[in-house]
Amino acid sequence: MTKTWEQLSAIQPIGVKMLMNSIAKERISHAYLLEGGKGTGKFATAIQMAKSFLCSQRNRVEPCHICTNCKRIDSGNHPNLHIVKPDGLSIKKQQIHDLQEEFSKTGLEANKKVYIIEHADRMTANAANTLLKFLEEPSSDTTAILLTEQSHQILNTILSRCQVVTFRPLPTESLIRRLQDEGITVSLSTLAAQLTNSFDEALTLCNDEWFAQARALVIKLCEALEKDKASIFFVQEKWGKHFGEKEQLQQGLDMLLLIYKDLLYVQLGEEDRLVFREQKEMFESFSYAQKRIVSALFNILEAKNRINANVNAQLVFEQLVLRLQEG
Repeated sequence: MTKTWEQLSAIQPIGVKMLMNSIAKERISHAYLLEGGKGTGKFATAIQMAKSFLCSQRNRVEPCHICTNCKRIDSGNHPNLHIVKPDGLSIKKQQIHDLQEEFSKTGLEANKKVYIIEHADRMTANAANTLLKFLEEPSSDTTAILLTEQSHQILNTILSRCQVVTFRPLPTESLIRRLQDEGITVSLSTLAAQLTNSFDEALTLCNDEWFAQARALVIKLCEALEKDKASIFFVQEKWGKHFGEKEQLQQGLDMLLLIYKDLLYVQLGEEDRLVFREQKEMFESFSYAQKRIVSALFNILEAKNRINANVNAQLVFEQLVLRLQEG
């Protein structure tokens, strides 16, 4: 989806406005590092920067989005924009070398050239050193845009050659409002905003029927553990089918974590922090001691860690249910 600078600045007012000012004044750095968590708008901003640099009909800072250059960027085939992504788990030296080779060709169109490196923290040592040499001899017509969620993993010598722009986590309330503007219910938008900081990811979740069913199933499990223990086996069986993939089960456990946090908030009188607000009366009817809630939170986190360590997910979940029953 095409974004405008105005839309991006609404998401990241400080960092994006700084970039807009630099572009308006034609004070373009030869290298930028956009750092921040997943879903904070780094990639969309990097693409917008490339458009502003390459657009043939730019209006002050805003690219026209309709010229040949803008359209080619949107379709991913502009010869002066190269995007480097991890090949498997890392970015290899050869990928950076290929980038240098490509940019050394004289046949490239126009003057300005831009390259974006996603997950720059995943460069191998050799790749990072190769990039460093590239940055040490900057070309006036080339701009590097590095993206990372973990800037501490990047060589200090690379950091020192980049203008660092920090992307803050999206305010949860702002994300919830944006989802509701798209017609998403309060209950789903509130939950999705706790599970991801990305508007696009949250919207995709909310539009998937699986997500609403998952939410209902998590509530059912919580209810069965406290009030209807005879139905636990039935609920467990449904969990196994609904959360069949490892990632889905992790998401289910994240929802379960949020429910137990809600139980704690009810006891502490902090109802305004509830995620499962419609279940407030049910939570108030539970006779959980705070010690039991804290123990449940610990057990859920431990289960998540074991699943990440590739322990059999179904076995981990069954053991978790037993522990939650025991309190």
